[in-house]
Amino acid sequence: MKAMQLAAPRTALKPFDLPTPRPGSGHLLIKVHACGVCRTDLHVIDGDLAQGKMPIIPGHEIVGTVVEKGPGVERFAIGERVGVPWLGYTCGTCGYCASGRENLCDGARFTGYHVDGGYAEYTVADQRYCFPVPAAYDDVAAAPLLCAGLIGYRSLVMAGDAARLGIYGFGAAAHIVAQVARHQGRKIFAFTKPGDAEGQRFAKTLGAAWTGDSTAMPPEPLGAAIIFAPVGSLVVHALRATAKGGTVVCAGIHMSEIPAFPYEILWGERAVRSVANLTRRDGEEFLALAPKVPVRTTVEPYPLSQANEALARLREGRITGAAVLVP
Repeated sequence: MKAMQLAAPRTALKPFDLPTPRPGSGHLLIKVHACGVCRTDLHVIDGDLAQGKMPIIPGHEIVGTVVEKGPGVERFAIGERVGVPWLGYTCGTCGYCASGRENLCDGARFTGYHVDGGYAEYTVADQRYCFPVPAAYDDVAAAPLLCAGLIGYRSLVMAGDAARLGIYGFGAAAHIVAQVARHQGRKIFAFTKPGDAEGQRFAKTLGAAWTGDSTAMPPEPLGAAIIFAPVGSLVVHALRATAKGGTVVCAGIHMSEIPAFPYEILWGERAVRSVANLTRRDGEEFLALAPKVPVRTTVEPYPLSQANEALARLREGRITGAAVLVP
């Protein structure tokens, strides 16, 4: 199979012809039809996440069809379409797993980080951590739902029932969660990097009531804020913009250092919390909800061979919506 593989952090992906993997017990061999390009992939490639496998095939927003089943597979049929998310394995027995918090499992393994992912023509995944893909979406449109959608949904739940929601960093996850939030009747305030007129225009097409630079104060206090951009200083800006009792949710797996800030902007029972990974329940709930909204993903498809270009455009903030690789 053809694959784009990372040999070491801070290097470009290189194309390889590799043996097609074989599915072990409980695993599926999946022919990849589409794989989203996520900012977490950048963190793996740039060495911000340094505890993974090397070399590695990145990619954890995978849509494909089952072509072979390993021993003991009871879910899915040959030819069935499945989605593969970031969460690829948990121990199932620790206190976190037993209490419905498998996203925090210390033994968890993640797709495209600990196990090879979807920047390839084929991938292998544990049947327990795959999802049926809603029929309403074609392969390319569905790919961003598997991480941008799932993490965005979990972040929205963590934000509580705030009627006025600020979203910092209007990329793949934000453009999905904004649609869900509007469906729920919330008022959206979109914050983009300074001077990003195109990003602000895009946010308005998705129902944002107000758009502005990431350092600006909104016209009304926020009930909650979600930060998708991996910029620690945004925590301070978001706290200043959030009303008493509000929550600032840090949605990324990696963020630059949060600078010191005065206690007065935290006081008033404001809260800062992070979102870590996802659970299978998140996936089931969100993939059932998305067609009902309906969520419409904005995608820029690239051939697999242009993975480095797609990643570079994402790093530079030149992707509208989500980039998706198509083998």
